[in-house]
Parts: sequence; C-alpha cells; structure tokens
Amino acid sequence: MVNMSPLKIDFKEFPHAKGLPHPQPGTCDSAGLDLSAAIDDDLTLMPGERILVPCGFAMTLPSGYEAQVRPRSGLSYKHGITVLNSPGTIDADYRGEIKVLLINLGQDKFTITRGMRIAQLVIARFNAVEWNIVSTLTSSGERDTGGFGSTGLHAKTI
Repeated sequence: MVNMSPLKIDFKEFPHAKGLPHPQPGTCDSAGLDLSAAIDDDLTLMPGERILVPCGFAMTLPSGYEAQVRPRSGLSYKHGITVLNSPGTIDADYRGEIKVLLINLGQDKFTITRGMRIAQLVIARFNAVEWNIVSTLTSSGERDTGGFGSTGLHAKTI
C-alpha cells in the first residue's frame, strides 16, 4: 500500500444531510468516494427520466483540482441508472451544493431512497493549458487523423 498524505478539502454539510455518511470510499483502495442521496422523500425515476439528486454538502477544492462525478457500476449494470453527463466535472471555484444528474436507461422504474449511494466522486489533479499556435502538427504515425472507428472493432492478431 502506498503511504500518501490525504488531500485536505473543506467540507460543509447542509441540514438535509444530517445523519448521512460523508463521501467515503467503499474499500481502502477505491478511487471513488460514494455519494449519498440527501433526500427526505423517496424519488421514483421512470424509464427515460432524468433527475437532479442533492447530496447535502458543498466543498472547497484546491486550485488545480476537479471532482469528477461518475456512475456506480452496480446501479448501471443491474438497473440502468447512470450519471447523464458522465463524468460530470465540479470545478475548484464552485461552492454550491453537490448534486448528481441521474438518468434511468433501464426498462423499469427505479426508486431512490434517503442515503442510497447513487454515484461516486473522484478527485483529480489537472494541468492548466497554454495553447501553442502552429500551422502544422507533428504526425502521430499510424493513426494520425483517423478518428471515430478508425482503429476497427477487433485487436490485431499477433
């Protein structure tokens, strides 16, 4: 196990999240922190419907970091529930309540209950960008400008 100092992030809990766990990993090596639904009444998500679910907290990310909201694999596989704008980015200068935009891509209605783990949050470092304007780009070799489907569906045989 790698011994790293945890990133310290200011965390503000809202009253409607009282009694719910703070975002935390499911296991000691999980990259994602589970986000819980901070709701008082059950929400039913019909097939094809989307909903914004509050998580009951706000945070202050350090400059140079973002938080990515990602689906939980079990909800996606078993029920077709996923994060619509996945991964959703929370910027370091956002101070509002964290909410998750869920969509039901399944065939059955799905009920979200208080405290249900609905998504996961991954904190990631990023680099600022400074564009270097050029008239031509260096070739990348075989792929170069080939996009969408250009590498085919199957791996090359050895």
